[in-house]
Amino acid sequence: QFLSDRRVVELPRWLWALILNGVILNVRPRKSAEKYASIWTPDGSPLLVNTRLQAEALAARLAQDGQAGVVVDFAMRYGQPSVESVIGRLRAQGVDQLLVIPLYPQYAASSSAAALDKVFAVLQQQRNQMSVRTISRFYDDAGYIKAMKQHIEAYWAAHGRSSKLMLSFHGIPQAGHDQGDPYPEECRHTAKLLAAALGLAEADYLVSFQSRFGKAKWVGPSTQDLFDTLPKQGTTSLDRSEERRVGK
Repeated sequence: QFLSDRRVVELPRWLWALILNGVILNVRPRKSAEKYASIWTPDGSPLLVNTRLQAEALAARLAQDGQAGVVVDFAMRYGQPSVESVIGRLRAQGVDQLLVIPLYPQYAASSSAAALDKVFAVLQQQRNQMSVRTISRFYDDAGYIKAMKQHIEAYWAAHGRSSKLMLSFHGIPQAGHDQGDPYPEECRHTAKLLAAALGLAEADYLVSFQSRFGKAKWVGPSTQDLFDTLPKQGTTSLDRSEERRVGK
């Protein structure tokens, strides 16, 4: 589902079909399965477990604030619970107005747009269509910045503080940025706001992008490359805060 999404891979379909079926699906599944097995929990994937807890916590908070009538649910763009099944469940509960929030703070066509595309595709199948609003990004939201700040400060309190903080974001191909994705700028803006909240000077932190795939140029600087160059530049200790784009 993920690697067949036209938002994720924008190569010509015939070319990508050859690469996907001839190379990737014959090599990557075993390696990926081993890595996933190392982080799996008795209750399932960490992504599923933590997203469910997040939805339950939000529902409890809304009820506490007098909004008990708001139904909170979650779906995965790829995998289960699917967007189709969750929208169907909400419809059966009498929900006729949706507020959809892809859980990607910074917007990219391959993440936020892919999630919203799926929601709109499901709604297209409804005869009596639900009303829908969307929040496509929240990279500069004060609550989001505060939560990140608290997470990092809690880590520092428990483990001490290194000489530099690396804020590592999932990367996107440079071609996507050239075609209009604001993602790298939004990541850097998030980093600037977070650094200010933490009281960091410009020299105390850096922004990088991880998870390159294939031979095409990706936005940089690369997290992997910085691991090689930073020690040569005198960095002796490093804290890394990682933000990954996942299929929520």
